[in-house]
Amino acid sequence: MTSQRIALITGGNRGLGRATALALAERGVDVVVTYRSGKDQAEEVVESVTRLGRTVAALPLDTAVVAGFDDFTAELRRTLRERWHRDDFDHLVNNAGISVTAAFADTTESDFDSLVDVHFKGVFFLTQRLLPLIADGGRIVNLSTGLTRFASVGQAAYGSVKGAVEVLTRYLAKELGPRGIAVNTVAPGPVATDFAGGIMRDDEGFRAMLASQTALGRVGEPTDVGGAISALLTDGSGWITGQRVEVSGGIFL
Repeated sequence: MTSQRIALITGGNRGLGRATALALAERGVDVVVTYRSGKDQAEEVVESVTRLGRTVAALPLDTAVVAGFDDFTAELRRTLRERWHRDDFDHLVNNAGISVTAAFADTTESDFDSLVDVHFKGVFFLTQRLLPLIADGGRIVNLSTGLTRFASVGQAAYGSVKGAVEVLTRYLAKELGPRGIAVNTVAPGPVATDFAGGIMRDDEGFRAMLASQTALGRVGEPTDVGGAISALLTDGSGWITGQRVEVSGGIFL
């Protein structure tokens, strides 16, 4: 890798993606963030990263539409050349996600397909398209969830799809190891974002219930997860690969 590292974060305009972009910028890493519909949010992230003294770009991307990945890859390549005079980048964070909450008996095929398209099919084929642009010695972090370890009513499809991401992570670690690329999963527990309608951010009773179930006694904040991801992408963690790192405050131990 070159001395100046560049990270690409999907869904980097809000929530965990935004927190990761800022955490990496604070560690001296330049970033490219993608957004599906939150252009204004993405521009705010660009301003925040710029204030931290890092170079940054924001590009539109719908991770559910594989047909658009070739055009996105071409635009990313142009951006890398224009902003960084490079043909590659160092770190990929597959963060973009959606939430569908429904009991197993009520989950529709449309619900299921939406989750698969964003959380698994999109991760699989976007990573595949980007492989030629990821520098040897780089790193990949895929986002999973604590719900692959413990069950919660209404999350059967979401948890199952994220379980597939964890399996994919191990296969990627095996296949990309010869290039020196480390691949890991970060699995957040309950975090106060707008995910799932913002219930873990806004519902004080629900927050208190979850906090009572964690070893550290609180619901997580986006910075908790962003910091963990940035730690896996920066100095001192290059020997870690194929692992699931749960960032949950020790919930349901």
